[in-house]
Amino acid sequence: MKINEAKDELILGIETSCDETAVAIIKNGKEIVANIVSSQIESHQRFGGVVPEIASRHHVEQMTVVLEEALEQGGVTMADIDAIAVTEGPGLVGALLIGVNAAKALAFAHQKPLVGVHHIAGHIYANQLVADLDFPLLALVVSGGHTELVYMKEHGSFEVIGETRDDAVGEAYDKVARTLQLPYPGGPHIDRMAAEGTPSIKLPRAWLEEDSYDFSFSGLKSAVINTLHNAKQKGEEIVPEDLAASFQESVIEVLVGKTIRAMKEYGVNQVLLAGGVAANRGLRAALQEAVDREGKNLVIPPLSLCTDNAAMIATVGSVMYQLGKRSGMDLNANPGLDIEKPFN
Repeated sequence: MKINEAKDELILGIETSCDETAVAIIKNGKEIVANIVSSQIESHQRFGGVVPEIASRHHVEQMTVVLEEALEQGGVTMADIDAIAVTEGPGLVGALLIGVNAAKALAFAHQKPLVGVHHIAGHIYANQLVADLDFPLLALVVSGGHTELVYMKEHGSFEVIGETRDDAVGEAYDKVARTLQLPYPGGPHIDRMAAEGTPSIKLPRAWLEEDSYDFSFSGLKSAVINTLHNAKQKGEEIVPEDLAASFQESVIEVLVGKTIRAMKEYGVNQVLLAGGVAANRGLRAALQEAVDREGKNLVIPPLSLCTDNAAMIATVGSVMYQLGKRSGMDLNANPGLDIEKPFN
């Protein structure tokens, strides 16, 4: 699908799929005019994870504030906006509903086109804010709820060639962090500890079937927990930094190994890293080194665009808007939205 050159097009994006209330404005699909994110991490930390009801209530409280701040930061009014993009799914249904209903209200009140967006497509397209997408390409999506390899022939074409069969990478990091008595979210803490440790503890690599691009991290998570418990029963001491480094090495080896194999098999021009776990320093460095070795181009978003934000949603919204895709006022939250059909 070809996209027409936009002339000073402004898309307002809304993201409320989990525990960030975010509103952004993107110009011509590539330039951030405003990007406001209100995080709820402190509210959920004491529970060790996101509590859906609390997340939804925070979205209700923050939505108007974040919207007004984005418009002020961008120096625009709703009259300047060409279309409104909003995360339709996947995500927590109650949280999604807040964003969807806010977007519908704005679209109705200001007579603006409405575009429902797939959350993971947003993570992939966050890379368009860094560099032009060069098709065909391969995206490694790694987040709290998703681990996927997505092949794209063109704009709007998503083919999932590999996905997690159990725990996503982010879930595995959080569970291992809890075992090490680290606060939520666990990923950044494990990443920091891994940089200080030595990967000296033998842990499994789940390669699955020889030709599979799927992932499985449940066994690795269990192996880490069992290693700690067995050491405790024997009165042995395990250096937490070494365990974190060994866990992270196992995760990265599988992620990078499967990505490089898929990159070669599908003959892509470009590799994208996307999702919250894309902020992991160990993964970023290892994937960069592996892709460079193969003479290919790797694009990684800055840390601010790895975690959930509305700039990525507005960017997908711009692509869909240019392709003539619109949502009706019957748009609803869809926690099971299929990434292979978001542009239909």
